Amino acid sequence: MIGEFFDPNASLAIRESIKPHWSQTGAIVFITIRTFDSIPREVLELWDRQRVDWLTRLGVLSGNDVDWRSAVKRLNTKHRNAFNRHFNQEREDCLDQCCGKCLLRDPSLAKIVADSLLKFDHVRYSMGDFVVMPNHFHLLASFPTEESMQHQCTAWMRFTATKINRQSGCRGHFWQYDPFDHLVRSLEQFEYLRRYIEDNPAKAHLAAGEYYYRRDQSRPTSPTSV
Repeated sequence: MIGEFFDPNASLAIRESIKPHWSQTGAIVFITIRTFDSIPREVLELWDRQRVDWLTRLGVLSGNDVDWRSAVKRLNTKHRNAFNRHFNQEREDCLDQCCGKCLLRDPSLAKIVADSLLKFDHVRYSMGDFVVMPNHFHLLASFPTEESMQHQCTAWMRFTATKINRQSGCRGHFWQYDPFDHLVRSLEQFEYLRRYIEDNPAKAHLAAGEYYYRRDQSRPTSPTSV
């Protein structure tokens, strides 16, 4: 088993300014890390305006206030979930359009990421399914401590960026230092995310050799619900 499901009654680390945001010892987490150029700046600015409009209509922003991040915290659970669901889907749909240089379409560069994700499997973390797309990757994993998830994401990004830039002849930022994370709540959600990872290349209309997909075959038993 790769881990357990999120337990709302157990200890939880929440970081406001450092991502991944939420972490819990032993809990399965879905993580997305994208390249620095994967979403155009004008799209990010449009989403910010749309978030402000959304929250203004709900009455949690007014006047010249554009601090949508703080306003989201004031939403009730129903509205917050709807807000996050909408803009998370916007992000995923945009990523699947394969904007940017899409260097990870090169199998040798995608393998750098895949090898890094597997290097310390069973040692520093438990790695489940993952897919390396042309401009991002998704994974399911669990970590032994609340702090280790953030440290490991930082390690993956630093190591792979250095190696990819060296091999491709590029310089500068490679990853957007803003991973998306979601603690898995149930068996149904876990299976949904496994299907999402598997189906992502087809959704983005990628051909064989333009992505790297790994399905975890070493743990056939589904994790137990908390």
